[in-house]
Amino acid sequence: MPQDYSVSRIDLRAPLIAKLRRGLGLGWLRVLVLVILDSLTLSLAWIIADTLGTPVNSFQLLGGTTQHSESFLLPIVMIYLGILAASGLYSTDDRRRSFLSLFKALTLGQIVLLNIVFFYEPNLVIARSTFLIAWLLSLAFVFAERFLLHTVIVNLRQQGSLRQTVFLIGNPGDIEKARKRLDKSAQFDVKGEADLAVRSNSKEWTRTLESIQKSGINEVFICSWDSIEDPIFLFWELKNAGLDLRVLPVSLELPSQWTEVKMIDGFTTIRFRSPPIVGSDFWIKRGFDLVASVTIVLLISPLLLAITILIKFDSPGPIFYKQERVGLKGRRFKVWKFRTMVVNADKLQKELEAKNEMKGGILFKLKDDPRITRIGRFLRQYSLDELPQLINVLMGKMSLVGPRPLPMRDVERFEDHHQIRHEVLPGITGLWQISGRSNVEDSEEVFRLDMAYIQNWSLSLDFQILLQTVKVVFGKEGAY
Repeated sequence: MPQDYSVSRIDLRAPLIAKLRRGLGLGWLRVLVLVILDSLTLSLAWIIADTLGTPVNSFQLLGGTTQHSESFLLPIVMIYLGILAASGLYSTDDRRRSFLSLFKALTLGQIVLLNIVFFYEPNLVIARSTFLIAWLLSLAFVFAERFLLHTVIVNLRQQGSLRQTVFLIGNPGDIEKARKRLDKSAQFDVKGEADLAVRSNSKEWTRTLESIQKSGINEVFICSWDSIEDPIFLFWELKNAGLDLRVLPVSLELPSQWTEVKMIDGFTTIRFRSPPIVGSDFWIKRGFDLVASVTIVLLISPLLLAITILIKFDSPGPIFYKQERVGLKGRRFKVWKFRTMVVNADKLQKELEAKNEMKGGILFKLKDDPRITRIGRFLRQYSLDELPQLINVLMGKMSLVGPRPLPMRDVERFEDHHQIRHEVLPGITGLWQISGRSNVEDSEEVFRLDMAYIQNWSLSLDFQILLQTVKVVFGKEGAY
């Protein structure tokens, strides 16, 4: 499907704000109610246990001061809540209703408290009977509280309240199958549906997304996963609209990149593992870029001054070279580099196109490029010409690590699947650079490396690429 990469498209900075606008209030409300009720019942269990247990100066601190259980309820309850959360008992799927998991979590909480008291706080005295009574009461109270809450929610949903609004996208046959499944569950309220074919018409698809947003829907169920040619694009389109994507496996084809399988009211749903550089991840990466860029500029300022002087004396022309490149969301910007070519290099490139050594014809690379100056060749060998791009990083146009921003000449030759590079900030270095740089002679291999980075991004991966870049640069691997 041809993609429109105009400036009007929603930016990757949008997901968190859009998510807050969408609300997700029902899910958060359920979690908040559970946390409050669990806290109250656990506190009540310990207060009663402290009253009924054998009196041995319960909760006696070093120094002989005796305190009642109320003084220690907060850390006790926090330990329990942490274990309940880690066990998935505040999740949105059927795990939160698993009484076996609840029994294990509460028992583990009691064991943790026993270890803390007897091994780390020997001066804190609690009767064994108090622990036993607290454990039994915690099980009884929390089990009863959650059972009653579940019963109330089921009754309200059967009356049409507290249902999660969803939208179905897929082929007509698969949508019909999905509706039959969802109708058996009182948890979901299907507010609308759209034939997957609507995505082939960008205007109609935009209207569909706007309609979903206005209707207050917070999650989209994909019913025909095997019919989607560009699942990453679909994920980003929905994510930027503040919508979650979930796959309902009506057909036999399942996503190859899933991270979470959830059982909801007895049927399976799958969350698609998307490229993660959106929302809060975007800002974590951006914060790292700012701190690291400022630090690098301060450390290498003498080197930058020396390069400036060498370029000035080597050949006539400006010190810096600014070329229009394509960045995030297809927006054009000027990339900064130290000039390594003669001043009319762009015009001379047309005469050299026939000698392009990159397979596929999209990217342009020439080993013995006659346009490169003497100092320019040295700068390119060690990638020193790229250092001024730290300015682009500080301006928010680039990241330290990411797909390289390409000239308009290259982007104009892109096919649709290549456009995914523009869904993240371009970088000074990336997997392409540490995988041989100019030794990579196939443009499709370059895009494969870009996709591998986008789909597996983490701050740790950025660190690894930056460290490997230093090694590659000093070794002059694949540089010309």
